[in-house]
Amino acid sequence: MNKKVDTYKRKSNIALGELYFWTATINKWQKLLQQDEYKNVIIESLTYLSNKGKIDVFAFVIMPNHLHLIWRINEHNGKETSQGSFLKYTAHEFKKMIREGNDHMLTNYQVKAANKKYEFWQRDSLAIHLYNQDIAYQKLDYIHANPVAEHWQLVSDYCDYRYSTAKLYEMGINEFSFIKDLRNEF
Repeated sequence: MNKKVDTYKRKSNIALGELYFWTATINKWQKLLQQDEYKNVIIESLTYLSNKGKIDVFAFVIMPNHLHLIWRINEHNGKETSQGSFLKYTAHEFKKMIREGNDHMLTNYQVKAANKKYEFWQRDSLAIHLYNQDIAYQKLDYIHANPVAEHWQLVSDYCDYRYSTAKLYEMGINEFSFIKDLRNEF
């Protein structure tokens, strides 16, 4: 007897010009982003896409195995979605970095697929439309609380976590040139 098993897949459908809370996770929840050099690839990609006008980023946190953003996709990046370009670029950079420094680690990301040998990001990114101020601010608080969550305890004060926009919203210090203030959107 065959039973059909339905598995839930998160969707990352994003309408252009709208604000979204977006989460992307490293394949198999591995802690690839624990090292700052991998976090810096994410910052580099967000900076590039922002400077090109493809996206507006309002908040983020980069955790050891996932990231959260509040962003707006303004336009596609050529034939690709901007979020697709972000995932593709960062994955290519991760692969290069691993090959240069720790080649055996690549086996952790191997997949059996016709179009690729490695997969760094899980295919189930989550996009939640932020259609009002209350929801947007709730997600903003959630993003900034991640590093101090009991599970992580990366810092004791979330403003001390380098790979987050908490300092902007709590202290008025914007350490990332590509960040726009969410408070100006409502």
